[in-house]
Amino acid sequence: MKMIPVLILFLVVVLCAHAYVFWHVYNFLPFPVWGKVTALVLMLLAFVLFILSVSPALDRLPMRLSVCLYEIGTSWIFVFLYLFLAFAVLDIGRLVHLVPSAFFSNNVYGSAVLTLVMLVVFVLGNVNYNSKHREYMRLTTTTPAVNKRFVMLSDLHLGYNNQRKEFAKWVDVINAENPDFVLIAGDVIDRSVVPLDKEGVAEEFHRIKAPVIACLGNHEYISGVEESCRFFDEAGIILLRDSAVSYGDVTFVGRDDKSNAHRLSIPQILQKNGVKTDSSFVVLLDHQPFNLEQAEEAHVDFQFSGHTHYGQVWPISWITDAIYEKAFGKHQRGSTSYYVSSGMGIWGGKYRIGTRSEYVVLDLKSVTDMR
Repeated sequence: MKMIPVLILFLVVVLCAHAYVFWHVYNFLPFPVWGKVTALVLMLLAFVLFILSVSPALDRLPMRLSVCLYEIGTSWIFVFLYLFLAFAVLDIGRLVHLVPSAFFSNNVYGSAVLTLVMLVVFVLGNVNYNSKHREYMRLTTTTPAVNKRFVMLSDLHLGYNNQRKEFAKWVDVINAENPDFVLIAGDVIDRSVVPLDKEGVAEEFHRIKAPVIACLGNHEYISGVEESCRFFDEAGIILLRDSAVSYGDVTFVGRDDKSNAHRLSIPQILQKNGVKTDSSFVVLLDHQPFNLEQAEEAHVDFQFSGHTHYGQVWPISWITDAIYEKAFGKHQRGSTSYYVSSGMGIWGGKYRIGTRSEYVVLDLKSVTDMR
């Protein structure tokens, strides 16, 4: 119940922001009234499709139609963000007398430049999203006889935006690395298991030539945790929910997502599963990178997280930097190493602006093997 006032406030802010953008667009475009109204109707339709894209109604439509509506609706929210920022900057310029008031009315050249800039930004953003970055890491351990390669991913967001055909390309990339293990730090599923079932995405996971170990993310809870767990089982994924699994001298620990208010603490998970941090290299999968000091205090060797997307598009990356101790990349606390991934996939429109889509290749070597 406490969330209702917050949601109402958020909705009011979103509607006011849209009204601000709509008003500016109406005045800015050098069209007759019918042209201006048409532009606003199209923008309003895109906003309605955004609401539809995050509702269960999408699951009841044919797959191709759902994909189309999802991509238009979720792309709009990013287009809207950049329109809002552009007009906000121009309004500030007007307040300090750098931009004349006449600039905001029926501006032919201004409209053309703004349209061109937006087009270039989003085309390049899409190209950047589709160019997956390979991040390489190397860690050493005093645990003897350890020589393993991990391919690590987070935030695949498989569903209406990242479909089976796209995921098949990622599987090929994973297999090309010849990993001993594939680790996924949550948000395998985007918003519903329905599109994954329709396309048989679980079958694609069986092409991966290494054990796949994962923890849950918040989107598995959004999708329905029971259905998500059923999908993980069909996909042959080793799902760790406050549990652990050992392979020789390497132990993988998966923490349930923060969405579960009753999840165990890291020390409780280690104790429950009999994990000895002094005799095994311990890898922790924890979707949301909050309270990083807990892994250090529990003497975990390495933590892999995702969730942040590093904001996905600039300047939201500045917000994630303010929220998290480490919103993206490598990190170190005492003897504990961390990596927070910006994600292989993406939520919503396929644009990476000032951020990247990535997978991480980690080689773990025993110090004794390097002599």
